[in-house]
Amino acid sequence: MTMLVSTAQASQDPTAPLGWQAPAKKQLSHRARLPELQSIICAEETNCTVIMNDVAIGLGGRVSGYTLSDIKNDHVTVTRGGKQWRLELFAENIKTN
Repeated sequence: MTMLVSTAQASQDPTAPLGWQAPAKKQLSHRARLPELQSIICAEETNCTVIMNDVAIGLGGRVSGYTLSDIKNDHVTVTRGGKQWRLELFAENIKTN
């Protein structure tokens, strides 16, 4: 008893209209989220530590791909890919009665 098995694969859907091609898949760009500034701790004016995303870092340190480039009393500046972001410790739109 001899059995022959052949397989055939279509390069495209045979039920699709003539000339139709599936749309090209878009590549999703991965965007790193800005780190969350949680605390600024300064022992002296020049010796400050920042807590972002539960990680303590100093000036020049990196978290989530962002580099800490400046530390002030109420905000920090982070950089990535030649762009800068200012992260504030407290929101400016706090309403009080």
